[in-house]
Amino acid sequence: MSSPDACAPIRQAVILAGGRGRRLAPHTNLRPKAMVEVNGTPLLRHQIDRFADAGVETVVVSAGYRSQVITDYVRTATLPIRTTVVVEASPLGRGGGLKLAARALPAPREPWFAVYGDIWADFPLTALGAHHLRCGALATVALVPPRLPRGTVRCDALGRVAELAAPPPPVCTVNGGVYAFEPGVVPLLPDRGDHANTTLPHLVRLRQLAGYRADGFWCAVNTPHDLRELRTRGAAPTRPEPIRPPTAATGADPASR
Repeated sequence: MSSPDACAPIRQAVILAGGRGRRLAPHTNLRPKAMVEVNGTPLLRHQIDRFADAGVETVVVSAGYRSQVITDYVRTATLPIRTTVVVEASPLGRGGGLKLAARALPAPREPWFAVYGDIWADFPLTALGAHHLRCGALATVALVPPRLPRGTVRCDALGRVAELAAPPPPVCTVNGGVYAFEPGVVPLLPDRGDHANTTLPHLVRLRQLAGYRADGFWCAVNTPHDLRELRTRGAAPTRPEPIRPPTAATGADPASR
């Protein structure tokens, strides 16, 4: 495993961007979920910028549904770090997409970050990477408070409602879709299927999955409501880059995940 040297940042990363995002329609009718724009800039660009800020030098994007939109963007945009795209010939699932992209990383013996393509995360990735190296586990997952679809309700001792939309208790955390992996995780990933149902439970049994409680804004962009909330919040990457309007893709695209 990697030496826990905080001065040596993780230098490579994977963005899992193969999903269609049916719940995000109509925004995803002509583009993959990772290319949906937040205030004029795609989610993918936000993630690339965050990796660049953390010292990452190379990003591999795993693309599937309407992959041409991603490949055209990566080919024409001025990006802060080296970014390449691998394309699934058929849907591989999240675990298979991670494995496909991980095998294209330039340093197969070094650790790597991974993030789902629909995640907006503003917590420091360098801290996640340092925590991963200190723990010495095969994998580390960022843990974030759940975003409830509706406000919570607090009652008093008599059972009467005392407060609507009360803040949820801070004790619960969920998988934030951001990881740090050792190279030894790659053969444990499924060729096809979801790593959350296979690889992660296996790592838990081995006591090789660490958790990092992340501080900072986090949002999974799954629905138009999530997108509106993120846009209203005024979120914007530090290096905005316009993209060309998507066109109808030719040929068959992998189905959504």
